Amino acid sequence: MSHKSNSLKQLALQKFKKNFWGVFSFYFIVLVGLVSVFAYAFAPDSSQYANQMHLAIHSKRPGFKVAMLTIPSQLENNQSAFDKLFFGKKNADTEIPVSQYTIQDDLLSYKEYASDGLEGVEKTMPISEFPNHSAASYIKEKTFLFGTDKYGRDLLSRVLVGARISFFIGFVAVFISLIIGIFMGSVAGYFGGKVDAVIMWLINVTWSIPTLLLVIAITLALGKGFWQVFIAVGLTMWVEVARVVRGQIISAKEMQYVTAARALGYNNFRIITKHILPNIMAPVIVISAANFAAAILIESGLSFLGIGAQPPMASWGAMIKDHYNYIILGKPYLAIIPGLCIMSLVMAFMLIGNALRDALDVKG
Repeated sequence: MSHKSNSLKQLALQKFKKNFWGVFSFYFIVLVGLVSVFAYAFAPDSSQYANQMHLAIHSKRPGFKVAMLTIPSQLENNQSAFDKLFFGKKNADTEIPVSQYTIQDDLLSYKEYASDGLEGVEKTMPISEFPNHSAASYIKEKTFLFGTDKYGRDLLSRVLVGARISFFIGFVAVFISLIIGIFMGSVAGYFGGKVDAVIMWLINVTWSIPTLLLVIAITLALGKGFWQVFIAVGLTMWVEVARVVRGQIISAKEMQYVTAARALGYNNFRIITKHILPNIMAPVIVISAANFAAAILIESGLSFLGIGAQPPMASWGAMIKDHYNYIILGKPYLAIIPGLCIMSLVMAFMLIGNALRDALDVKG
């Protein structure tokens, strides 16, 4: 039996490898996963939530360059390297965009960058305020590859850090939905009768409530925030998993290997977990890939409505909400870039779901 299951796994893997879009989507998802985990290592603005604001350079086009003066903070930063890598730098330094500067004797003179062709304010500060009495190393040209948002934050950094929420909501929501869905579906399908009737009633009631409405209700009950959204989305997705598992178990429990397991005196828990579930996981895996995509869309919708991840946290849905009016103001990329990110990630999960369905279809 184990030899046969191994050969079926190898067959499924070979079929999956032949599917170009499935393999491409898999590598794309792995890449997004790495970017979301190590976002602060890749992001040009490694401050917490990539939240370094410069209102003087708001809504600038992609590729915008400006000289940036960094005035170091006198406060000590005791953050560990681990903390900086995964949660961003608690930045106390002050960054000022400057249009021109001169260093004479012990004085640094600079003009603050002013948009709309206005003359910037000229300011001076003593060189002694900089470590090693050197100001030149604290003035560097900064390039904003994706431009800046309406608060003057680096859009590329926000997109990279925002990937974290969209990616991890899929994992947490699918994990919660699998635990509840497989348990409910297994119990309903295996025991039948009144147990099945009660669980099916619960499934139908949950199914009849619009997903977004249910998520909003759960979010309001648990409060606004990062983890609340993760739990809320997970609690709305178990229904599809439960229905599929129930249907599969109803047909599988009549099989000869289940009858043999009962005859050998195995208990119900062992028969379900060791014998039935491993044989019905193919459709559950396919549904999980689709649920991943749905979770990303629901989170984006909630952030767009303002009840998802809260500012200053970067989220693709919230970025679209902040900038959707810029579509008619001649700077559509501010909303289109995060929109394309959501679209490409959802598309990747849908394609990998289709590829898995084809690969795991033994009859085919």
